[in-house]
Amino acid sequence: MDSSKKIKICFAASSGGHYEQLMMLKPLMEKYDSFVITEKTDYSAKAKKEKTYYVHQVNRREKDFVWKMIQNSWKSIKIYKKEKPDIVICTGVLAMIPICLFSKMMGKRLIYIESFAKVTSPTKTGKLLYKFADRFYVQWEPMMKIYPKAIYLGGIY
Repeated sequence: MDSSKKIKICFAASSGGHYEQLMMLKPLMEKYDSFVITEKTDYSAKAKKEKTYYVHQVNRREKDFVWKMIQNSWKSIKIYKKEKPDIVICTGVLAMIPICLFSKMMGKRLIYIESFAKVTSPTKTGKLLYKFADRFYVQWEPMMKIYPKAIYLGGIY
């Protein structure tokens, strides 16, 4: 990264605990030009100061799964074109895959943080994004057996 350029970071997380984990990185959000992408739900967390974009909540077991992923892909492309992030930091699952992969296709950096809830088994999203992430963090040491190139620094809580 060119240090003379102000870095823009996209913080991406699905709803619930993934979003709560992402909010533990609030000091980074305040330090850099940043924005958040998360899922729109009936109980969506209200961002306080963060510029926030919403995509559809996705469940791979629902019959409209493919349609929602297509919609999220288009939304992610629009958000990317508008914001032009240099880095995506992701703690979320399925709905966050489009912004992560599109950013990588555009040559940007991807940092993925595997869920705090996963102590001995991976998430499906983690298994996919491990292949693309520039940095991949796990929050439990046993996860190093699953992700040997990951970085273990403990929990972000």
